[in-house]
Amino acid sequence: MRFYVTSLGCKLNQSEMETLARRLAAEGHTIVHEPRLADWCVVNTCTVTHIAARKSRQLIRRLHRESPKARIAVTGCYAETAPEEIEALGSIDLIASNQEKDRLATLLVQSPLSGICQEAPSSAGLSAQAVAAAKRTRAFVKIQDGCDNRCTYCITTIARGPQRSRPYGDILAEISARVREGYNEVVLTGVHIGSYGRDRDGTASQHGAKCLRELVAAILEGTEIPRLRLSSIEPWDFDPIMLSLWEDPRLCRHLHLPLQSGCDATLHRMGRRYTAREYASSVALARKAIPDLALTTDLIVGFPGETEDEFSRSLNFVKRMNFARLHVFKYSPRPGTEAAGFANQIHPDVKRARSRILIDEGRQAQKTFAAAFTGRICQVLCENSQETPEGSLWSGLTDNYIRVYVEEKRDLHNSILSVQLLGPLRDGLVGRLIV
Repeated sequence: MRFYVTSLGCKLNQSEMETLARRLAAEGHTIVHEPRLADWCVVNTCTVTHIAARKSRQLIRRLHRESPKARIAVTGCYAETAPEEIEALGSIDLIASNQEKDRLATLLVQSPLSGICQEAPSSAGLSAQAVAAAKRTRAFVKIQDGCDNRCTYCITTIARGPQRSRPYGDILAEISARVREGYNEVVLTGVHIGSYGRDRDGTASQHGAKCLRELVAAILEGTEIPRLRLSSIEPWDFDPIMLSLWEDPRLCRHLHLPLQSGCDATLHRMGRRYTAREYASSVALARKAIPDLALTTDLIVGFPGETEDEFSRSLNFVKRMNFARLHVFKYSPRPGTEAAGFANQIHPDVKRARSRILIDEGRQAQKTFAAAFTGRICQVLCENSQETPEGSLWSGLTDNYIRVYVEEKRDLHNSILSVQLLGPLRDGLVGRLIV
């Protein structure tokens, strides 16, 4: 059978669909890149905001239009929390909860097939070997799922369930397999990776991200992955002892520490377990230990009760932190969360205005961080290209998350190369190869 798989939302969703595609291809099925060629279209949905839920519905409808004869399977957080809304879309052949996701390949294959699409040419799909060969440059490896925190705004803990860790051996085996396939970077993903191992080690909760530290050390020692990146660590899981791991240059100089707000009163209502001062203290330790660190973060604007003074305090704190990149979200009441019932909900117009201010601040912060590396020589993992009159303009990332553009006629895909950074271009810097 032919399968088209896609996802919305976080890196964890992407990791899960990459794993599904590999399993299906290993069983002899074909992965196609166009819905019209598929027997099954599989969607991994998101519902972290009402906009994400709406985009999930729009994607399902689009797949129906583009591949009317294909069967549709829907999974993910939106499928977990609002299956009746998905059923109301009509013509959905399979709705799989997050708990069923690990056996989704079996559910798909065992389901009787109806509505075969037109025969696809043999070159339209990917075998198991081709799935590995037609890879991205970065592999997302899931190390855990679920979350035991109770942030008042977050539906993810409802959609994903409690914390669950993958065994060391499975993770190392998967990373070694990605190395054999030629990947040059692995990103460790999950809902709450700082809690890795706490469901296996009852004492770990008293030692920050102790088990995560041990896992990262094991990966660096036991695999030959050229680059290892952490996706996101909650500030309360920040482990100063872990900073010594960055003595290995393969561990990317990039930390994503979700802040959500720079105002203590707002953080308290959110159920976040730190103050702005404690967050700043962790950042100072990290920057001292990791030269040229890229610090990125998430921010929520318009949380219930956020006054103009609270927003100003948050904005001023963000400016002092000198982030390399901001991910800004307008607060979205999610069904079943505590904050959805809070008083003093913020008007959408106010949310939009505050969001624009922080987005503009983030763009300037990103430019400022990148500009500081002008003239430096950095290692860039080249990802993709677009044609220009002069040849190909390649795009890639430094280990500390600066987007770099290089003009070069040769195929640079999935190569880590020395590049001298020359000046600003688009959302990053333009550079020249150092031969």
